[in-house]
Amino acid sequence: MLLHMSKELIINATENETRVALLEDGILAEFFMERGNHLNISGNIYKARVNRVLPGMQAAFVDIGLDQAAFIYVTDVFSEPSREVENIFNETAEEPEPVAVAREDEFDLSVPVPPADVKIEDLLSEGQEILVQVSKSPIGSKGARITTRISLPGRFLVLMPTVDHVGVSKRIVEDGERQRLKELVVSLRTEPFGFIVRTAAEGVEKEKLEKEMILLVNLWQKVQKRFASASAPALLHRDMTVSLRAVRDYLTHEADRVVVDADYVYDEIMTFLDEIMPRMKASVERYTGSEPIFDAYNIEGDVFRSLKKKVWLKSGGYIIIEPTEALVVIDVNTGGYVGKHNFEETVFKTNLEAAREIAYQIRLRNLGGIIIIDFIDMAREANREKVFVSLKEFLEKDKSKTTLLPFSELGLIQMTRKRTRNSVARMLCEPCFYCNGDGYLLSRQTICFNIYREIMRESQDLSGEKITVKVHPDIAEMLHGEESRVVTGLEADLGRQIIIYPVPKFHIEQFEIEEIL
Repeated sequence: MLLHMSKELIINATENETRVALLEDGILAEFFMERGNHLNISGNIYKARVNRVLPGMQAAFVDIGLDQAAFIYVTDVFSEPSREVENIFNETAEEPEPVAVAREDEFDLSVPVPPADVKIEDLLSEGQEILVQVSKSPIGSKGARITTRISLPGRFLVLMPTVDHVGVSKRIVEDGERQRLKELVVSLRTEPFGFIVRTAAEGVEKEKLEKEMILLVNLWQKVQKRFASASAPALLHRDMTVSLRAVRDYLTHEADRVVVDADYVYDEIMTFLDEIMPRMKASVERYTGSEPIFDAYNIEGDVFRSLKKKVWLKSGGYIIIEPTEALVVIDVNTGGYVGKHNFEETVFKTNLEAAREIAYQIRLRNLGGIIIIDFIDMAREANREKVFVSLKEFLEKDKSKTTLLPFSELGLIQMTRKRTRNSVARMLCEPCFYCNGDGYLLSRQTICFNIYREIMRESQDLSGEKITVKVHPDIAEMLHGEESRVVTGLEADLGRQIIIYPVPKFHIEQFEIEEIL
């Protein structure tokens, strides 16, 4: 018998920042954040202007009013009559990504590929004004991904005004209920718009579905009117705040309660629930404790621990998580775990424990793209299979789409995870101003030898009796200590006194060479 897992949404809101934590049995499972002008723009709808068409990539750069140009592929502007998309929204449609816009490509279904003779240059031209929606927010140096296939998500339905088909979330498994919902939506439609019936609609009566359908259609009509009157680029519709999206996507079927520490967010949530699901208002609690809410629920430390490269396992082993520009590499090590019987058993148990932790960390950190996992080598094929199956089971909690491949000949597991928003590290961190994101600095010994070579290089142009070298205090200490032979060697070679001068404000790799006449 499966025990019920308690789930809570903890919301910390200030004027410039809103943070949402999903706790599962008191443990941080997912983390979302919006800050000031850096809000997640997924779901926003814009009147945009085409800047540049790229026939070689079958794509275009589009101005939506941000510093970075947005990017659109030919598959996202191609549109055929509704019968052509019958295969997209079928009876196996998946639920949209939580706390993200409900886009077609988040239903684990393929976007229709245009015929070979349909080219981006036939569909778009420079200066053209188009209606687009952000399907993926800017991530790092990459601009927003956009589409002309608009979707407007509600609590029970997702309106797809550019297609004419009705699909039902595959998480509704009972055939009779699936048929009831599909027939209801088809009978309620007044326009040939497409709809996806979300999991939350299971058991919902006709009146609620009709009310939401009217609201979504009215919203679409408002967007069209704004498009007709606005000058490009212009924002026509802003998606919900992160707190409302979290409440909409988690409260009914996932979270048992919501705890929020700000009056205005509490009021916003209560008003929102009053419109779409009044019975859930009792699940919302206003936090009034004196301790900061993230401290009271032990979240603050967990968030910052999720930024660490090394994650310790209970057994004494550990995993190393190394995100790069193109992929994420995860390495498993036994660490201090020596086992009780033999090496194969030690490795197998470490890998099993690591599989659970890796699935948890991928979800918590919101790692996306290509992920390569290097488990410790196992001699037995049966053990490799058990580790693979365990990892696959642990990843089932993850709402983001993942694709997992078995162990390769090199003993690696390759997987992909849908990237829909920035990782926790990208949200909270920026490249190190010391190493510019390289992750390494020159060693102090290397810097000392660099100073030696630079002085020798410049010595012919220096005529003073003394040479002053300004350096970071750590380098000064080393030149007076472990590497004092660098200084004495220079003095002997050049016949001049070398004075080391520490400058606290210097970067550790920085130094300046001056002569004293």
